[in-house]
Amino acid sequence: MTTIHKIDLGITPEESFSLANKGIKFDSLKDIQPYLEELSLKKDLKLIDISGNTISPECSKYLAAEIKKFSSTLLHLNLQDIYTSRDKNEIPASLKEFFPVILECSSLKVLNLSDNALGQDTIDILEEFLSSAKSVEHLILTNNGLGPFSGARVGKALYRLAKLKEKDNAPTLKTFWCGRNRLENGSVDYLAIGFKANSDLQEIRLYQNGIRPQGIAKLINQGLAHLNNLKVLDLQDNTFTVPGSLALASALPKWPELTELNVNDCLLKSAGCLKVIQGLADLKDSKLETLKLQYNELESDSLEVLARVVPSLNALKLLELNGNRFEEDSELIEKITETFENRGLGELDELDDLEEPDSDEEEDEDSDEEEEVQEDADLSKLEAELASSHI
Repeated sequence: MTTIHKIDLGITPEESFSLANKGIKFDSLKDIQPYLEELSLKKDLKLIDISGNTISPECSKYLAAEIKKFSSTLLHLNLQDIYTSRDKNEIPASLKEFFPVILECSSLKVLNLSDNALGQDTIDILEEFLSSAKSVEHLILTNNGLGPFSGARVGKALYRLAKLKEKDNAPTLKTFWCGRNRLENGSVDYLAIGFKANSDLQEIRLYQNGIRPQGIAKLINQGLAHLNNLKVLDLQDNTFTVPGSLALASALPKWPELTELNVNDCLLKSAGCLKVIQGLADLKDSKLETLKLQYNELESDSLEVLARVVPSLNALKLLELNGNRFEEDSELIEKITETFENRGLGELDELDDLEEPDSDEEEDEDSDEEEEVQEDADLSKLEAELASSHI
């Protein structure tokens, strides 16, 4: 299991039921009966966690019936990693048992569906469900094998969900995790539309998705840049180069609440790093606490600007720079470290994998970056089509 999402909802052990990581194989009523009986004795449960087990459609039906009894009190439902060894027919059949019940849980805030092989086999069910999950505020969908096609449909569902929440005056969506899903550029149009519609999003994690520079630029410019309450943005291990970096730099002032920015291993390139750090230099009263810039070909010119910027980032607690192109004993690193020491706040990661500044690695052709910089026409037409189909 790879996904860990923690949010304090004030839930006590007495209000929780957990079978987390027990590795139980629920195939028949006999397998699940003892736990159903245990659940039947509970009252006013706020958390149910069955992650790290594997459940059949038959047992899903029995369990869903018990979950339904807590529809007015349940705040957090963890269904992470519950389909190991299940085939492509069993998973959608199981979800058909769970989803209608989940939609009846009027107080549900956190839903974790990570580490389940959803892919394209469940997307019809998943899209319909997400479009209607109006109580959910924190949606965790990491490592589900979505791919660009299903990722785009999740974006459509997010748009429809936003409109439903608005119509019914339901709590806004605040958290969306969709890492390790091979989203690629093919999902970006509708994800951007979905993000823009959910304007109160505060935490977005889209790490390890194979999104390329043009997709990153579009995602930021036409989606993320509209989220003025954004606090956490994790785009680790996608590819920015200069186009994505320019988009990020221009969006930074639009996120006054940002506390964490993770662009580790995003190949910003030397010029892109400089643009992003210059963007940080222009911020006023930044709340940034965590800044992750590892493995981005950041060089001494960017480091020089960063050393001047760090003193103005008064909330900064962690700065990650390993894997870039400068000397470990650089005076600029000493200056950054000294700033942290003088104010008694701030930490630099261990610089044990730096590249030589005079690396012989060839620069990519400028033409490659120019090819990426052209962004498609804005998404207003697609958004209008979604709006008309939603009515």
